[in-house]
Amino acid sequence: MVKAVVGANWGDEGKGKITDMLAENADIIVRFQGGANAGHTIVNDYGRFALHTLPSGVFYNHTTSVIGNGVALDIPKLFNEIQQIINGGVPKPKILISDRAQIVMPYHVLFDEYEEERLGKASFGSTKSGIAPFYSDKYAKIGFQVQELFDDEILKSKVARICEKKNVLLEHLYHKPLLKEDELMNTLHEYRDMVAPYVADVSSFLDKALKENKTILLEGQLGTLKDPDHGIYPMVTSSSTLAAYGAIGAGVPPYEIKQVVTVVKAYSSAVGAGAFVSEIFDDEADELRKRGGDKGEFGATTGRPRRVGWFDCVASKYGCRMQGATDVAFTVLDVLGYLDEIPVCVGYEIDGEVTTEFPVTSKLEKAKPVLKTLPGWKCDIRGIKEYDKLPENCRKYIEFVEEQLGFPITMVSNGPGRDEIIYR
Repeated sequence: MVKAVVGANWGDEGKGKITDMLAENADIIVRFQGGANAGHTIVNDYGRFALHTLPSGVFYNHTTSVIGNGVALDIPKLFNEIQQIINGGVPKPKILISDRAQIVMPYHVLFDEYEEERLGKASFGSTKSGIAPFYSDKYAKIGFQVQELFDDEILKSKVARICEKKNVLLEHLYHKPLLKEDELMNTLHEYRDMVAPYVADVSSFLDKALKENKTILLEGQLGTLKDPDHGIYPMVTSSSTLAAYGAIGAGVPPYEIKQVVTVVKAYSSAVGAGAFVSEIFDDEADELRKRGGDKGEFGATTGRPRRVGWFDCVASKYGCRMQGATDVAFTVLDVLGYLDEIPVCVGYEIDGEVTTEFPVTSKLEKAKPVLKTLPGWKCDIRGIKEYDKLPENCRKYIEFVEEQLGFPITMVSNGPGRDEIIYR
């Protein structure tokens, strides 16, 4: 059986924790898209970890962690991450890397930095991890697939073509140092030696696992609103963040995905630029940011403060619909315990009309939040294990959100720890 764990919003919903939790009963966990540009923060018996490429189920002895073909593979970052968790006392994980995954090159990171610098105030708020240049090259068919590392003839001709093309931009657009063919070849040889022990035909491995009735978790990065087709384009990421893409990014049939656990946060947060209708500012935002997550609302990759806001029913309902949610995991509910009353965005006012349907970006930029206020529960709910033991106003908040979403909230997370979860 295949289950997908994906985000409904702008990312940062708490997918890492939910994957880590579900991985206890899974055999294989697959990262199916994105790169090291976003982090998943995990708190478990080994400690606290920020993962960027490794799947969040990597902490169990019985699991195999797979880097799927849809991933933007930054090889040095992956190997640093493996070393970090081993240094943290985690047993060496079983890892497979798809022979069809593509490689983030050092020049992708440089081009990302140079372009953000060139755009200045009009920049995209990139994490400067090389993601947009990487995916541009992938679709321009000048990227490197892992399998190509093992054929020097292919590498040599490709490296020559790439240097010719990139050096024009480096010289005339960015005025930066040029790429050198021999240096690139050396880098590619280093990468080859690092990944060689892990490379596999992943789709064949997963096909065999499905025939043996193994449980496979697909782990997505970011959320619906960062999807390049269905998100807040152009302030999006460069790979599809939807569960449907899990079939492509891992190499499994779409009909095998039986469960889509869509992670939704009890309030809103976002890293990076783009429309964010329920955003709050100043002291109100600082207070929520300080209390948020398990170390406050700061990006796991960049450390920069996340933008925060009230729960957005319009964006979250759309996010769940696009993911095809079968289950909603409602996270960081414990954070809201300090509030006397809790505003919730239930609609958008655009040009004098109120809508509950999520609009295209040009209309989204004009949207003003329509807020409804719910009573708070004014206490700490961490440690509660049964739904009925939650304060009445807390249950009412969950049930109000569930009704607005139109999808069942089957898990409620009330703390960062692996076992701080309530099943409904």
